[in-house]
Amino acid sequence: MSHATDPKTYENLAIEVRDNGVYVVTLNRPSKRNALDVATIEELVRFFSNAHQGGVKAVVLAGEGDHFCAGLDLVEHWKEDRSPDDFMHVCLRWHEAFNKMEYGGVPVIAALKGAVVGGGLELASAAHVRVMDQTTYFALPEGQRGIFTGGGATIRVSDMIGKYRMIDMILTGRVYQGQEAVDLGLAQYITEGSSFDKALELADKVAQNLPLTNYAICSAISHLNNMSGMDAAYAEAVVAGVVNTQPAARERLEAFANKTAARVRPNS
Repeated sequence: MSHATDPKTYENLAIEVRDNGVYVVTLNRPSKRNALDVATIEELVRFFSNAHQGGVKAVVLAGEGDHFCAGLDLVEHWKEDRSPDDFMHVCLRWHEAFNKMEYGGVPVIAALKGAVVGGGLELASAAHVRVMDQTTYFALPEGQRGIFTGGGATIRVSDMIGKYRMIDMILTGRVYQGQEAVDLGLAQYITEGSSFDKALELADKVAQNLPLTNYAICSAISHLNNMSGMDAAYAEAVVAGVVNTQPAARERLEAFANKTAARVRPNS
């Protein structure tokens, strides 16, 4: 464990390290519905900038209390009375944190509940897998607040649900929840019980994958989607050349060849 992933060095994030290399990272400002202030963003930057090098195999990202995250800390923003230049740099730090999540090579599974609103949805959209429960609701209320998204909604949320649905959300304040939210792509799983338990189950499962394979899945796919078709095909071949010949994969491939590996089966 590096200093940057040491739980004792964080104040706004509560971090639990499990024996299998899964880290539970919890936004720990429940009285603010886990709103994102500058200090919390800086802790997210620090953790996710060093997660792969620190040996983190997977992350469950959660929120303390009844809500995942209510977005930008509007009270802090109002009190700071920032200049355009100041707030631009705040937004750039948000992008730094969320890019480190999406492109950092460590699987991030978000356990969603209650409000996933504004910047909270931008944070959730930077995770690779999102699990919601029956209390979860998604919204982009920036239009009604007189502000505009600055943490990647125009990139990631529109990628998940489509440009015009994203515009509708921010323009009208539309709220999505339940199965409709899953069908639109805001989450991949919905649970009757605890979204945290399901997210932890998924994290434990993906932590058993080879680290280099997970690194490729959780970094290369996003990069490939930013490229032209021809460039992506070439880059995918290069990544496959490295990942598919890694020595650690030989044992798993041998188990498949010898028919001792688990086979893919339909759900019973």
